[in-house]
Amino acid sequence: MTENASFGYADIPAAEKAARVGAVFSSVARNYDVMNDAMSFGAHRLWKDTFVRRIKPRSGEAILDMAGGTGDIAFRMAARGANVTVSDINADMLAVGRDRAEKRHIDGLTWLVQNAESLDYADRQFDAYTIAFGIRNVTHIDKALAEAHRVLKRGGRFFCLEFSQTLWPGFAEVYDAYSHHLVPKIGKWIAKDEASYRYLIESIRRFPDMPAFEGMIRAAGFAQTKVEPMLGGLVAIHSGWKV
Repeated sequence: MTENASFGYADIPAAEKAARVGAVFSSVARNYDVMNDAMSFGAHRLWKDTFVRRIKPRSGEAILDMAGGTGDIAFRMAARGANVTVSDINADMLAVGRDRAEKRHIDGLTWLVQNAESLDYADRQFDAYTIAFGIRNVTHIDKALAEAHRVLKRGGRFFCLEFSQTLWPGFAEVYDAYSHHLVPKIGKWIAKDEASYRYLIESIRRFPDMPAFEGMIRAAGFAQTKVEPMLGGLVAIHSGWKV
């Protein structure tokens, strides 16, 4: 039987997902940061600031920022002295990140096209692995988590920032209506692309809830796993350690 994977609310052959997700991000790459501000009313900046504070990047550390295309997380970690490798499966997203780094005069970052499910990096190469708003777009999340565990050094830390499902009564219904009905329209207005933003919202609904995803992180071999929900779980920071 053909293996299926989710693509928004649709189920498609797993072999097709990477290409279809790639087309989405190639389409939105140039407007990605503008849309993030519009969709979250700027809150994504605060979420990312909190995320990097939890990571605690240190001078000289080797950190892999996976699905880090436009550089938002990498720039914050590089400012603290970390040696950051930015990887993304989508070359268009990386091109946007490199352009932003050049305009901001941020040097020293490494930019490489990589598939989270089959990284080219050596075992035990990095002190930390970070991924922000990217893991829900991976075809096989378990494979990506296994690769994260493999490339981390002993004592290395895994941090993931991802949307989830808010548990706040009332707010959940308001956000659900906003995201399903208004976000695609904002995408059409700003990015001239309604379909891609409809997929991105639907992909959040298909992603495992916080306890389920934490279980997947533990199953990949990580210890001392933790979930820190924000806005009742609308966004969550997941973490774990390789021991």
